[in-house]
Amino acid sequence: MALFPFCKTATGAVRVSRIQLLLYCVLLSLIIYFLHGRKAGGNVKSPHPYFRSMELTVGEETKNSNAELQRPAQTPWGAPLVWGDNRDSVSRRTEFAQLEVRVGLLTLVVGPYAQHVRRFISSAEIYFLPSQMVTYYILIDNPRMLDPPIKLGPGRQLKILPVAEFPGWDKLVYRRMPILADAIKNRIGKEVEYIFCADIDQEFTAPVEEEILGDLVATLHPEHYGKPQTALPYEKDEDSSAYVKEDEGDYYYTSELYGGLIRNVYRMAQGCSLLILKDQSNGMLASGREESYLNRYLITHRPTCVLSPEYNWWDSGLAADVPEKRLVSLGRQCEAFDAAKREKYRC
Repeated sequence: MALFPFCKTATGAVRVSRIQLLLYCVLLSLIIYFLHGRKAGGNVKSPHPYFRSMELTVGEETKNSNAELQRPAQTPWGAPLVWGDNRDSVSRRTEFAQLEVRVGLLTLVVGPYAQHVRRFISSAEIYFLPSQMVTYYILIDNPRMLDPPIKLGPGRQLKILPVAEFPGWDKLVYRRMPILADAIKNRIGKEVEYIFCADIDQEFTAPVEEEILGDLVATLHPEHYGKPQTALPYEKDEDSSAYVKEDEGDYYYTSELYGGLIRNVYRMAQGCSLLILKDQSNGMLASGREESYLNRYLITHRPTCVLSPEYNWWDSGLAADVPEKRLVSLGRQCEAFDAAKREKYRC
């Protein structure tokens, strides 16, 4: 018996009963489903050109879209918000690939913080602008702590800038910005094009490359990234020179890494110094210490490049999730530890 038994009429025309036609349609649908439909239901790339270019499957669309929403590439005023692995960062690195720029990495080392110097420099040798000429400026109150000299790679050098010894951290809070401004003006200003200031109790753990270069660069605080403006810990005391009104501010920045063109960093250090000295003369200190004054300055002088929390991170319940931890704060990590862990890691 034929699968589809069509009959011819006397005139030669094909006559098909309704039942035969129905059976034909059902069988044809089943054949199409098994030969084509099941295959199409597998892992097929979306026909949309965006997903084809990203080589995403349909099942990955939601996951990757959410990731992009959580990682904006620009600030509200149009400055790049830098994530080390996004396309903009790759483009910025390519832009500087054919250029040789002179970059300074400056840190202040006083008292027991000298124990962090070798780890900081060793990690920077691996990850901090490895293809550029870098000068490490170590402002230190006891230069003998750097003996024997730290071995550096080609195009890298270390310069020791002696500073007065400080009796305690409270005094350092008042003096760090003025020390930075003085060092740039009198000793560093003509030696490098860019300068980055970092706390010494940190460690580079992944590449930090040319994507960070900008006119004025600030880094987002990992524990306050993504919070609404009203929840950011700006200075609330109206009598302080660091005071921020309720309708001011965009982000909260960390004081552990900032930089930019040498002239702009000098202006920032000088501006923060004036705010600090004004409060000091009135017997005041902002609740966030140096960080409060830095944030006050950056509200009225918005950075031209903002680094994501990848560039200053530590493990705490409040820290933002990041795809890569590029610069880890060991000091603030210790603050997040309980007593047992502080003893274990000798915090």
